[in-house]
Formats: sequence, C-alpha cells, structure tokens
Amino acid sequence: MSVTQSPAVRVVRDKTIRIKVIDDCGLACTFCHNEGTPVTADNKGRTLLPFVSGPGKTGRVSIYSETNGVNFVSAKMAPDMAFRRAVRTVGRAFDASEVHLTGGEPTLHTEVPSLVSALTGMGLSVGMTSNGERGRQVMPECSAAGLNRVNVSVFGTTAEELQAVQSERFKSAGLADTKIRAAEQTIRAAVANGVKVSVNIVVPGLAHVDRVVNLVESYGQFADVRMLTSIQDGPESIAAISEVLARVGAEPVLRTFTAGTSDERTLYRALGSRAVYVKRLLPVQLPDTCASCRFNNDTDCQEGYYGVRLYLTEQGEYMVGVCIQRMDLCVPVAELSKSGIVEEVQAFKDAEVRRLTSQYGAAA
Repeated sequence: MSVTQSPAVRVVRDKTIRIKVIDDCGLACTFCHNEGTPVTADNKGRTLLPFVSGPGKTGRVSIYSETNGVNFVSAKMAPDMAFRRAVRTVGRAFDASEVHLTGGEPTLHTEVPSLVSALTGMGLSVGMTSNGERGRQVMPECSAAGLNRVNVSVFGTTAEELQAVQSERFKSAGLADTKIRAAEQTIRAAVANGVKVSVNIVVPGLAHVDRVVNLVESYGQFADVRMLTSIQDGPESIAAISEVLARVGAEPVLRTFTAGTSDERTLYRALGSRAVYVKRLLPVQLPDTCASCRFNNDTDCQEGYYGVRLYLTEQGEYMVGVCIQRMDLCVPVAELSKSGIVEEVQAFKDAEVRRLTSQYGAAA
C-alpha cells in the first residue's frame, strides 16, 4: 500500500480491565482464544486435566488452552457484592477508570444491564465486545445503565462469508443468516440508544480480503470499522489488512499507542470519509514476568502483554490474569497485593509512557 502521509501519534496510559462475565456463546469462530479459558459447556464439572480444548460438542475452540497451563473453567459472574468487591480491588490496584465486558458473549448474560449498572455505579466507564446475539434485546437497558461503548464483531454479509470462519456446526445457511441479522440489529440498536459503536472484523489471511472489503463497505456507512489481526495467523493477517486498506483507498490519520500493553491502533480515512481503524499487537512483554517465559521469542509470543483480565472460576474464586498464553500466571484476587504483579505492571506502564513519548514526541 502506498502511504502519502505520516499519521500523527498519540500515547495514552492503559487504564482498562477486561472482565470475562460469561463463557456462553452461540458462535464457533475458528480463531477464538476465549480469553484464555476452556469452553465451559464442553468442560462442565470436569476436574481432571487436560480440559477439552475443542472443538467439542459445542463446536467452539479456545486456541491456547492446550498449552497455556489453564487450570480452571470460567463461571458466569453475578452483579453481587463479591463481584463489586473483586472489581473494586483490581480497579484500585491498577488505577483503572474503564472496564470492558467480554466472554463468551456478554449479551447472553441475563443480568448484563445490572452488571453495567454496578460498574457505572463505581464510577467506571463500561465498554463491551459482542457478536450481537441478543444485543437488540438488551441494548436499551444497557444504555440506560450507562454502557458507553460496544464493539460488535461481525464476520460476513452473507451466510457463506460467516461460515468461512465458523466450525462445521454452521453448515446451516439459515443459522448463519440469523447470526448476521442479529449483529446488524445490535449495531442499529446501539446507535438508536446513544451507545458508541464500532464494528470489529478479525482478518485471518489473504483468502478473506474480499469478505472483509464487503464488510468495511457495508458497515462503514453507519459505524466505525476496526480491523483486527488474527493472533494465530501473524504475518499473513497483517498482509491481508494491508491489501484491504489499499482496496478501500485508506490513508492514515492518527496512530495511538496504549502505553503498558501490546495494543497499537491506527485511524485511517477511507473513501467516503469513513473511519477505519486497524488494531495491531506489538511485541511488548513485562520485564520480570515475561523474561524467562518459554513463549518469549519472535514467533511464539503472539499477543504480548495485553493488560489485566478478571475471571471467576466455577469454584467461586475471582482470578487476575496477565496473559492468555500463560494462564498459569493467574493469581487469586485475594492474593493480588502480595503477588508483586501490581508493582511490576504499574512501573511498566510508567516506563512505557516515558519511552513512547520520547520516541514519538507525543502524549495524551
């Protein structure tokens, strides 16, 4: 792709915690990391390792669970005192002002508006990543509860396009069409209820360029579009994104680094002045925790240090994780203060703000 201008650069300090509120999901994406945990429905009540990593009876996968040392299955969180206490403890420890609800699929959580309300009641900005399965139904209540943003993952404008990134259970064109309509309805419901909305598109490789161009041109008419690299496809995913940018005539405007994580994203303006974002993962590691990691090399560390995640185990224990490829590093929230990870992460964020600001001459 020929670039005619250098984008401005912004550096922001990471203040976000990702919260896995539910594991249930009605899709079966072939590239899903499922926030590092095994598929709960395929491992319900299982106490012996290894877990079923997929595709099990659900058709879903968790691409790292065979190798990441995970030793728990995630449970559905409830908007109760234990939830509030865990979020407050982790939020204060890491100086968080924003939380992001993930899954599984958060809109399948029957109490998701109450979860949002509990979090906004703590003074936190709340976002959500969703494939839109029940977004139309829950978006009005979530908006009323204070939901700030939803990132809706979309996979196709036709049944065939959706099926290209799904397991064999999506042979039914009718099922695929239902999921496509649900995502579209979620986006429209978010817009109608004043919730900021972005469309997320994972780009696995060059074979998906036509599909992604169709999605950018379809959804870019009424929502921001974000293309994400497929972490297991690496260079081919990056090459495919470059081809899509060239096809839609995109020019870079703003490059944003989230200091203290591997997250880097660039805003492009495409034909028709639509906003297209590209999210890439940088090779960023924690200085102590990652130093001796077996994945700490040029090929195996695929996500880098992406930030703090909060989980709930089936045994009712809240856990903090720092890497979906090293779930053995998770620590109970009750032991967080003596784990050393808080001090390491906070010092790392400070150092990254200084490094990036010095390197690019920009800051928040």
